[in-house]
Amino acid sequence: MKPFSESLTPAHPTMLDAWEHRVRESADQPFLHAFAETLTFGEVDRQAQALATALAGDGVSPGDRVALYTQNDPLFAVGVVAAWKLGAVGVPINPMNTARELRYHLQDSGAVALVTLPTLWDDVAAEVVADTSVRLAVIGRFRRWVTEGDGIREEAVEAVPAQATAAPTGVRLASLEELAGDGDGQSVGASGAVSRPQLGPDDPALLTYTSGTTGSPKGAINTHGNLAFNAETYVQMGGLEAGQPILAIAPLFHITGSVGHLSYAVRGGHPLVLSHRFHPVAVLESIRRWRPVFTIGAITALMAVADSAQLRDGDLDSLQTVYTGGAPVAPSLSDRLEQVYGTYIHGAYGLSESASPLTVVLRGERAPVDPESGSLSVGKAVYDTQVRIVGESGQDLPDGEYGEIWARGPQITPGYWENPEATAAEITDGGFFHTGDVAFRDADGWIYLVDRKKDMINAAGYKVWPREVEGVLYDHPAVSEAAVVGVADDYRGETVAAYVTLKAGQSATVEELTAHCREQLSAYKVPRSIGVLDEMPKTATGKILRRMLRE
Repeated sequence: MKPFSESLTPAHPTMLDAWEHRVRESADQPFLHAFAETLTFGEVDRQAQALATALAGDGVSPGDRVALYTQNDPLFAVGVVAAWKLGAVGVPINPMNTARELRYHLQDSGAVALVTLPTLWDDVAAEVVADTSVRLAVIGRFRRWVTEGDGIREEAVEAVPAQATAAPTGVRLASLEELAGDGDGQSVGASGAVSRPQLGPDDPALLTYTSGTTGSPKGAINTHGNLAFNAETYVQMGGLEAGQPILAIAPLFHITGSVGHLSYAVRGGHPLVLSHRFHPVAVLESIRRWRPVFTIGAITALMAVADSAQLRDGDLDSLQTVYTGGAPVAPSLSDRLEQVYGTYIHGAYGLSESASPLTVVLRGERAPVDPESGSLSVGKAVYDTQVRIVGESGQDLPDGEYGEIWARGPQITPGYWENPEATAAEITDGGFFHTGDVAFRDADGWIYLVDRKKDMINAAGYKVWPREVEGVLYDHPAVSEAAVVGVADDYRGETVAAYVTLKAGQSATVEELTAHCREQLSAYKVPRSIGVLDEMPKTATGKILRRMLRE
């Protein structure tokens, strides 16, 4: 395990090189475990070659975009690899997207092909593609869980034959099984071998769309070099031996899943354990069957597994290294999860624009806690990466002062897809990306994430950072989840509002929670209202939607 002070060189210049190396070395080794089904690296390569041939036959060429609209299924991996074989760019799309949202992503990216599931095609995509540049839609079978009481049942869903499913005029529809049916990499309706593209580290590999919290979603360009570098970073983070499985608890369409699961598995030769959609019981079933050793996921997903009534002794024993990212973790919550998982929950911080990790708590280290705010550090800047804490006037701030995180390194996006204005606004000063996140750094280089700049609450002139208040609420023994937002107030400008969910079998009144906050917070930070919810509104990646709570 290299210290961050050392430089890191990727084993392969592009992810296509990494894939080709893996197929040569491990063709007969497991690559994807999807419930009871296992596919080897060689089998996925043959399916991807068939899909690439079909895409090429429909005119897909280097630089074109191929949309990937699936759950955590083998089809996602097949689609990504097929795109790379053509020098095309994968566009992961949230499978929870509505028709309006899918239409936006397809139109904005200019995708000419769509890889999806029969259910998503029938329910959403079929009515959208006629308004886009999509010429070929490929659907594939998948496995999913079906709830039965407190348990689940595995179910195989076959791809609908192309001839039995309607497609808009000008769009060819095919099933992956139809394309790969002859097993030799030649597709129905296409002929000729696919020429290997001339790819370099600067060529785009993925367009990963931001969540759109400050406007329309933007397509962050993740180059092959970005992904290859951070796949190498994950090798250091995970410390796995070849063949040890990775649990794909994060969505593959999210940058954490694309890099921390898929790219890492390709680079290191690790089987990837898939569970279609996240459900704690399905995840537990997958863990019991395939015994993964590493995972990284949202803290809410880790909590859902830990709190599941179906969790049995020994279920989580195989997990040797567990990471969480996307949001800082309260120390009390970290301690509780460590007891359940039997291993320390390491923190990491990154964005779509940084291809996942930007700061990390390395294996063997424990994040320090800031004594003033109670904030748990999200780690130190990873290899070959500069992190600055910058003030309102663009000046570097001394240790201990709050400012915006600016970062530059091999994993940082070169910009946003066909959006030069946003690129110029957010990537300046010699390639530093302006994250929009507020943090401070201590004298030892540990980064403490405070909040998004836009989430800061201005209560009568006093700054209130929601995560500090949330950390105090998490300290209450009955609180399962907490979220704090600012709401309009005629007198104070903004005031602090909190929402919580409670642990099963626990109870707490609003008065008790307010008194708990008064004991630990200055008066202006204490929530003026606290709502107790049955469930928090969340994104598909498990992040709590503060925007919906404000509304």
